[in-house]
Order: sequence, then structure tokens, then C-alpha cells
Amino acid sequence: MPPTSTSERTPPRGIQPNPVVKSYSELLKSVKSAGLLERRSGFYVWVFAALVLLMAGTWLGFSLLGESWYQLLIAAAVGILCTQLSFLAHEAGHKQIFASRRANDWSARLLATAVAGISYSWWEQKHGAHHNNPNVISKDPDIKNNLLVFHADAAAERKGRLAFLTKKQGWFFFPLLTLLGLSLQFDSLRFVFGKQTMRYRWVESPILIARLVALPLLAFSFLPLGMAFAFLGVQIMVYGFYMGASFAPNHKGMPVLPKDSRVDFLSRQVLTSRNISGGRFMDFLLGGLNRQVEHHLFPDMARPQLHRASGIVREFCAAHSIPYTETTLVKSYGIVVSYLNEVGLAAGRGFDCPVASTHGRF
Repeated sequence: MPPTSTSERTPPRGIQPNPVVKSYSELLKSVKSAGLLERRSGFYVWVFAALVLLMAGTWLGFSLLGESWYQLLIAAAVGILCTQLSFLAHEAGHKQIFASRRANDWSARLLATAVAGISYSWWEQKHGAHHNNPNVISKDPDIKNNLLVFHADAAAERKGRLAFLTKKQGWFFFPLLTLLGLSLQFDSLRFVFGKQTMRYRWVESPILIARLVALPLLAFSFLPLGMAFAFLGVQIMVYGFYMGASFAPNHKGMPVLPKDSRVDFLSRQVLTSRNISGGRFMDFLLGGLNRQVEHHLFPDMARPQLHRASGIVREFCAAHSIPYTETTLVKSYGIVVSYLNEVGLAAGRGFDCPVASTHGRF
């Protein structure tokens, strides 16, 4: 299920909200009165048009360069532009672009599947679960145990060679991000062709296959074998690294909550999220993900509105003694690496997870 929109969280008439819910209602009222939940479709039209023109110019460069190792620069550019277009798919998926839910859904579906090679239906259910329970053990798929683990009790279960990786997992984090693009595409294929119920499988499956075939076909048709493999490798590695490096600073290293924790919506979203400073440049570089606190509080808020909302939210949190976290991009990466290494120290030995005691008050 996708995350609930801000407008859908207003308490029904006749129901008296508790003080915490009331405080969020006050914040929501302030944001609405400032006009920050209004759509900014024109902004997205211009961004989309600019990205399409840049992508067209990139492929023109591909055709003009021919058999040249400079094609790897083209591959990197394709990876970057695919990431930027994926940001738009993310925003459409959150209903930020158009007033029509249908227009948003289909824009996100076509962008994610045709450009990034990712199933929108798979992403929607995964990302919706993350927004509903960020950094909650067993509920947030973004901290699910894979090669990396994000809490100490999971690390304690690691044995043998896997335990060695886990103990130093912070140092492996950025190299592993280069494999994220392949992982996203593999998970999408497994979802689309799996047995689970899925809407619009008849749309996504042929587009996904066409997208995943088209790029190798172009590379192997116009480039020598080794250069074609290098082109494809650079493209998917840049895409995966850029995507991962954009999402990772937002929650990794922030409090991880036990699965049975009871935290109100406002506190859960703010305490587990981290903003990245850097102004409008960072808004563009990270597709608005740098305003993670505001994005989680108001998931249907358009990117251009987030910078104004951050001032309101920051003052509100200060007035209500709610920790509001913001740091630079470089420092956030340092925090992520240190946190992963700290968690990894529990690998290969019994360990009582400190999460429950640390956050038991929630």
C-alpha cells in the first residue's frame, strides 16, 4: 500500500484527537495555510522537458562518437539522467505532480519501468511500507537483512565468512552501491513474473523486458564487444551508486525502532529521518530527498515547496522539543559508515540488541 497522503490523515469530525495527534494537525494546518500542499505541475514539466532534451543529446553523442572509449562518459551520463528521471517517478508515485491520482500513477509507472527498468508496482508496495514504518525492525523493507544488516541483533546471527563481511560492512557500503541498479532490476523481474497478485502486469512486463533488452542491444550493435560490456557496466554502476547515495543518508544511522514499538506518526517520521543541508542545489542533486523530514511528514508535497516547509517544521520541532536532525552530505556518509561498522561489531557473537532499551519509551 502506498503511504497515506497528508490530506487523508486529518481526523474525522466528532473524534477528539490526543495531544500528539493534535500537534501534528496544527503543523499540517500551518503548512496548508502557507499554500505548501498546492501542486507545482509547471515545475515538473520543465524539469522533465530538460531531462528529456539532455537524454536526447546524450544519445546523439553516442551516435557521433562511434567506437571510442569516450563512450564510457556517455554511459555515465545515461546513468545520471536515469537517476534524475527516477526522482520524478518517485515524486509522481507520491502524487506530488498532478492533481489526478491516475495521472500520477501512470506517469510513475511509465517512467520507472521504461527509463529505469524498475517495476512501479514492486516499488510502490515496498516504498509504501517504508514510509509507514521507517526504521522499524521487520516492518521497514529498507532495513531488511541482506548483505548488509542495520541492527545489532541481526548482526549477531552472522557466522563464518558472512560475519567477516558484516564486521567491516561500513567500508563495503559504497562499493556495494554500484550493484544496487542490478539488484533493483532483478527484484523487479522477480516480482513481475512472480505468483503474487499485481495490477497492470500486462503493461509493466512487456515494457520492462523491452527496456532491459534495448540498452544491451544498442551497445552490442554499435560498439565492440569489450567496449559494449564496459558501457553497460558503467551505466548500471553509476545509476545504482547515484540512487543509493541519494537514499542512504536519509535514515541510515538514525534510531532503529523495535517491531512492537508504539510511536506516534509525527515522532516516528521526524526521529528516524535526517535532512541534508545544501539549499536548492542539493534539492536538485538529490531530487528533494535531502528534505527527508518534510517528505515523510508530507509525502504528497511537491519538491519546490519543501524548502519553505523545512523552516516551519524546524520551528515546530524546536517548540515541542522534538529532535530535528540536519547535517551535510559528506558528514551523513561518515555517519552511515560508522554506524554500519558499529552494528557489525556484533557479528559472530551473541548480543542483546540495545534498541529496545534505548527506545523503549516509544
